[in-house]
Amino acid sequence: MTTENQNSLENGMPIAIGLCSLPDWSLIFVEGPDAASFLQNQLTNSVLGMDKTISPEMARTPSSVRLVGYCSPKGRLLASAWLTLAPHDPSSEDRFALFISKDIAASTAKRLSMYVLRSKVKVIDASNDWSVLGFCAPINHVNSFTIDGMQIALQLPNVQVHDQVYDRALIAQPKSPDSIENQSEVLQIWNDLEVLSAIPRIVQATQEQFVPQMINFESVAGVDFKKGCYPGQEIVARSQYRGVIKRRLSLAHVAIDQLNGTTFNPGVEIFHGNDASQPAGIVVLSAQSVFDSSRIDLQIECKLEALEHEEIRLGSIDGPVLKIDPLPYPLIEI
Repeated sequence: MTTENQNSLENGMPIAIGLCSLPDWSLIFVEGPDAASFLQNQLTNSVLGMDKTISPEMARTPSSVRLVGYCSPKGRLLASAWLTLAPHDPSSEDRFALFISKDIAASTAKRLSMYVLRSKVKVIDASNDWSVLGFCAPINHVNSFTIDGMQIALQLPNVQVHDQVYDRALIAQPKSPDSIENQSEVLQIWNDLEVLSAIPRIVQATQEQFVPQMINFESVAGVDFKKGCYPGQEIVARSQYRGVIKRRLSLAHVAIDQLNGTTFNPGVEIFHGNDASQPAGIVVLSAQSVFDSSRIDLQIECKLEALEHEEIRLGSIDGPVLKIDPLPYPLIEI
């Protein structure tokens, strides 16, 4: 390993330089001569023409790293993933790697396989054979980052917390007896940074809950409206151009001492006072804050009307009040 693992506090801010295993992440490979055209017809973002990244290089630019969604015919997200084109070597056939939530990797790979038909493509759930690692550090550390035996790596958008900007990267390696063990402090920072990025990740509890725009997917470059058809494309396009989206992803937090046993996992419903009979939205992702130990940070999907006029409560109409935080990016107007 050519990077150090370091955890400390600087002016009250956690500083992490290092790797951790990511137990909630996994890897799917889609490979073969027709892999690009196959995925072009399945995913919300464009795949054709992506730049190849050969180990030990790291994919760093929008031409080599893309956020993608996989929708049902009803336009609801079955999965989200970070995608890169990482063949074994420059002359070998295409191999796309999708970094995806572990709890939906097998079902997503199985569903993709159903549509291969006569295409020269293999879809492989690599959960049992590959490990996914996360790297996070103050900005610019990732630029010189490598690890021995690194196979596939991609840089994610950075995240600013107060005055500190953090770089992040996803790394995949074949499993071995020497695989990196979980670095719990780095993992806690990684999880909180993922929430604070306001870039959603679909997990089993939130499958088929959202049209992409309901969780800002188009605003974080996860949808290409100029590409051809894919499952649910007509509904996604109609939502964009007819302005029918009345829900959005927001950042929020809740004080730990107010939880009183209320859970905050993805899929937990949220409520507002105008209509106690039905939820106003659900939790998308959550993590205990490492920047303020008194709170839980959350991504929530919520009705815009509720965000504008009412207190949002977690778990029930009598649950703890959520404090809404600003997004780190502008929304594309619909």
